Amino acid sequence: MEEEEEAIGFLDKVLEDEDVFLLEECELGTPTSPGSGSPFLVAVKVEAGKGLEMRKLVLSGFLASEEIYINQLEALLLPMKPLKATATTSQPVLTIQQIETIFYKIQDIYEIHKEFYDNLCPKVQQWDSQVTMGHLFQKLASQLGVYKAFVDNYKVALETAEKCSQSNNQFQKISEELKVKGPKDSKDSHTSVTMEALLYKPIDRVTRSTLVLHDLLKHTPVDHPDYPLLQDALRISQNFLSSINEDIDPRRTAVTTPKGETRQLVKDGFLVEMSESSRKLRHVFLFTDVLLCAKLKKTSAGKHQQYDCKWYIPLADLVFPSPEESEASPQVHPFPDHELEDMKMKISALKSEIQKEKANKGQSRAIERLKKKMFENEFLLLLNSPTIPFRIHNRNGKSYLFLLSSDYERSEWREAIQKLQKKDLQAFVLSSVELQVLTGSCFKLRTVHNIPVTSNKDDDESPGLYGFLHVIVHSAKGFKQSANLYCTLEVDSFGYFVSKAKTRVFRDTTEPKWDEEFEIELEGSQSLRILCYEKCYDKTKVNKDNNEIVDKIMGKGQIQLDPQTVETKNWHTDVIEMNGIKVEFSMKFTSRDMSLKRTPSKKQTGVFGVKISVVTKRERSKVPYIVRQCIEEVEKRGIEEVGIYRISGVATDIQALKAVFDANNKDILLMLSDMDINAIAGTLKLYFRELPEPLLTDRLYPAFMEGIALSDPAAKENCMMHLLRSLPDPNLITFLFLLEHLKRVAEKEPINKMSLHNLATVFGPTLLRPSEVESKAHLTSAADIWSHDVMAQVQVLLYYLQHPPISFAELKRNTLYFSTDV
Repeated sequence: MEEEEEAIGFLDKVLEDEDVFLLEECELGTPTSPGSGSPFLVAVKVEAGKGLEMRKLVLSGFLASEEIYINQLEALLLPMKPLKATATTSQPVLTIQQIETIFYKIQDIYEIHKEFYDNLCPKVQQWDSQVTMGHLFQKLASQLGVYKAFVDNYKVALETAEKCSQSNNQFQKISEELKVKGPKDSKDSHTSVTMEALLYKPIDRVTRSTLVLHDLLKHTPVDHPDYPLLQDALRISQNFLSSINEDIDPRRTAVTTPKGETRQLVKDGFLVEMSESSRKLRHVFLFTDVLLCAKLKKTSAGKHQQYDCKWYIPLADLVFPSPEESEASPQVHPFPDHELEDMKMKISALKSEIQKEKANKGQSRAIERLKKKMFENEFLLLLNSPTIPFRIHNRNGKSYLFLLSSDYERSEWREAIQKLQKKDLQAFVLSSVELQVLTGSCFKLRTVHNIPVTSNKDDDESPGLYGFLHVIVHSAKGFKQSANLYCTLEVDSFGYFVSKAKTRVFRDTTEPKWDEEFEIELEGSQSLRILCYEKCYDKTKVNKDNNEIVDKIMGKGQIQLDPQTVETKNWHTDVIEMNGIKVEFSMKFTSRDMSLKRTPSKKQTGVFGVKISVVTKRERSKVPYIVRQCIEEVEKRGIEEVGIYRISGVATDIQALKAVFDANNKDILLMLSDMDINAIAGTLKLYFRELPEPLLTDRLYPAFMEGIALSDPAAKENCMMHLLRSLPDPNLITFLFLLEHLKRVAEKEPINKMSLHNLATVFGPTLLRPSEVESKAHLTSAADIWSHDVMAQVQVLLYYLQHPPISFAELKRNTLYFSTDV
């Protein structure tokens, strides 16, 4: 028992004593004996310090993935001998030349890694502070010349294999189902993989090895004998990677600049461009060093969609002309309002027809025809409604004009571009090949997949709010100097945002008090945006595209229109923060079906703010009753609720539920069944937020932060599973219970709009944020460290949410094997 208690607290000791660290005592791939419970750990004095345990976790994970890689190479080599044997017969499957092309250097790569694995494995199994292995990685890096030869031949090998598959059925069958042996402790004895996938593995492996070297160096003291060897190996690996043409990687998430640097996609979206006096819908892609404007090519059925580049501007050459600098241009004539209203009426009528057809179980062809008509009208509305000019200029060439429906959106694009322009950017010209590669990457990299129209939404998706939103803009604070200030309000409607209201200008003040009320008609709206401006009276600053004076945006913010909050008889007051400015406003919504259920309670005892181990022991349960009941209710009637866990419940309802659970009231189940589902979701979040320490514990928090920062997936897997095993049983079982629930919620993302990332954003800080004592240490260092920690907390939960199912029993078996694609 003493050893088990020591095991559970091993990372806590890492924090308290820089000299004492604990190591897991088990061989790679060898599970501990049944019933042994938590990992057996022993305290070891190490001169190397804090990084010893992390180095072992990194190496163990890498070794496990190395075993999988060797098995993959073996599977690739398996058909080579029989193919060579038939090559000299009267009926060869492949010629000798084809075999040598397809399997070029695979045997050499296999022998290199088999030797590396055989030498590294015993060192990890007999791990202590004296173990050195830098020379093994240095030798591995020195043999990258074999990989260079493989990479140079890679495309030819792929093309040859594809041609041979098309011309020879026997080889096609062989190449489509190669059997890869599972690791020693895997339940799966074999998995089927295609030859094409296996031929890519060596290319991927060099990247993985480089990531591992990064992680090892991070946790190796500078004075350790391995440090210079690992540094040398990393230098060789990085030089090799930079020499490889990144175009061979079909799974890249970025493309390469002419200088060989990574070009990442930062932002993309659909914008309306004025081209040759007509409106064109474009898909605009903002990369780290270039803005590219494209349109989707028309393709025949069954073919992959591709983009056609209309133009691009390197960010080093992109400028936003000031009003006085911009050339005079023909004014943009807005589409007549009555025609826009006619389109909206047609869309609403078509929507009603579609609903009637569905209710009457009408023919699918009729429904599809109506949907097509509705899409055509929505597309026209989207194309013709924007009027706000957004002009960008290439200092070496012409200007381009976009029309947007929202000043908020214009500000977002401008800010994103200007942020990137703060870096040291160089001008360049893309060759036709480079432009083709960049444009070709857009389809895969894009984050906005569909034109934002109702027709592209799922049938069961929330239609948003229809009715009237009453908004009072009260006041604003936080301005550094007096100015002439006003606010505008935007809401989304028919797939795009429109400005709906504007306050009067409050002159020469740092604390404007408008107290103005607006009634805004909502047409399927889900968000409210507030923008705060400084009024400009300088008539020289006129935008020549629409002949309007340009006012300066001081701040902007957006809130979701939560039906449960705004559909009340009372005003809901809120504050929206923007660039240090706080705008206070109130709102209420009027609709046909308004409901509010409140059950106030003042009883407070027992569950909230109590250690989870105390609660489970008292209840004689593995998971606290409050967690089980809230999750059961959400899954029963809230799993398809749009924004479940993101949309806030009514505060008084949550407090009422809290009081009932604390008092262990007999009416809990009845109250839950009657309660707004967002209040129940909010109560669950509140329970975890008010735990005296986070569910994933204070003592393991630094280790979770280190584990999620590891670059190599295999090492990260090993470390993250190791940390779960180190949690106390009540915490671990409750976490796994919650994890599976959140995965089920995310399965309904098309309906509830809650992706795994959204859920991780909501719950990550709640489950990981350290308690007050722990927090102060982080907060006093620097404010930006805290925000960085929040992002890391989200990433930790996201990692487990994206992971295949994790079982308590398997974790406790404590095997170091895990399934991962290498």
